[in-house]
Amino acid sequence: MNNLVVIGSQWGDEGKGKIVDLLTVKADMVVRFQGGNNAGHTLVVDGQTYALHLVPSGILHPGKKALIAGGVVVDPDVLLEEMDQLMARGVALAPDNFMVSERAHIIMPYHRLLDQAREGKRGEGRIGTTGRGIGPAYEDKAARIGLRLGVLRHLDLFRDQAAGALAEKNFLLSGLYGLPPLELDDLAARAEVWSRRLSPYLGDTWRAIQEALARDEKLLFEGAQAVQLDLDHGCYPYVTSSNPLAGSVAVGAGLAPRLIGGVLALVKSYSTRVGAGPFPTEQDNDLGLRLRQRGAEFGTTTGRPRRCGWLDAVVVRHSVTLCGADHLAVTKLDVLAGLPELKIATHYLLDGEKIDFFPADTRTAERCRPVYETMPGFEGDLSRARKLADLPAAARHYVDRLSELCGAPPAFVSVGPGREETITLHDYF
Repeated sequence: MNNLVVIGSQWGDEGKGKIVDLLTVKADMVVRFQGGNNAGHTLVVDGQTYALHLVPSGILHPGKKALIAGGVVVDPDVLLEEMDQLMARGVALAPDNFMVSERAHIIMPYHRLLDQAREGKRGEGRIGTTGRGIGPAYEDKAARIGLRLGVLRHLDLFRDQAAGALAEKNFLLSGLYGLPPLELDDLAARAEVWSRRLSPYLGDTWRAIQEALARDEKLLFEGAQAVQLDLDHGCYPYVTSSNPLAGSVAVGAGLAPRLIGGVLALVKSYSTRVGAGPFPTEQDNDLGLRLRQRGAEFGTTTGRPRRCGWLDAVVVRHSVTLCGADHLAVTKLDVLAGLPELKIATHYLLDGEKIDFFPADTRTAERCRPVYETMPGFEGDLSRARKLADLPAAARHYVDRLSELCGAPPAFVSVGPGREETITLHDYF
């Protein structure tokens, strides 16, 4: 298998960064194919913690190539800050190992302002956006008034395109939201900095991917967010602005669908989500607080506390089927240690009727009541386990039942945040 897509099967924050970092050992190229800096991947390597938002997790491995593909929306200020932080810590980041697609759209300052102003105006109807401008940037992309990174090579063209967009954006900022307008000269000055620093890294990532395929290299495609936040298949409108499905790699990165060699679905051993929206297994109680504290469930990007609850097999099964996942990576099993009993939602009751799917509309989803299967808990420190036999019997049973209910066998079981704190059951690449 030469191509693997890694996706989240819940509402994000499943630990994709750690698993991608682990898989990169055998990969040649790691490609981020959708989303923006509303995603955050936390990695612990040799006791050092790295928080990444745009740069693919594989960048921490010398000799590997990391690409940000055209399906991503990029805030140049955030990307440059992240690059500077990595290089200050000794991570090699140069045009020969890091490329950003010239086709990727720019998150402009007005996108961030509009995102935050809209969310503030919604009041109690807030969606839970990170306010990073991702949604408005994708809107402009669809409306064909967005600016792509490639335009930074032509600052006169950047100025012309920004002037056209700014006329509309300033009308909204001032007329609707009462904010001061932005100045074209300020945007042009910022673009000069972006151009000078980013131009060496810009390229056609699609061609780089095709050339790597021709060399029979091993490619790892890294998704952001998760299936249940998908713009089309998630619980709309409490979703992200892109498509985190495995199939999106065909569009976001430019990989022919028939070349997708495997799909690995990340599943946290319990459920979390950030922001508003239906969450059938949420535990807004001491248990939820315990999971949040033990699992360090605070957003990498925003620092917001995550809502926590029991594992929802209905949600994961939906994602596994939708993405054709052949294996699971079960994460944060260690967080459950010490609980007297464990629960997994096997299906829902909707107005007294048993259903095994997540309803498409929020009003219906809010009426769903989870039906749980209860299992014994387990004790002890799992971090030294390197094979399933090292786990307590109850922990092995939980993993087995999770796998059975979710519809795919485990390839990895994470028993701690460190790269080495992982049980490997399937050898990719």
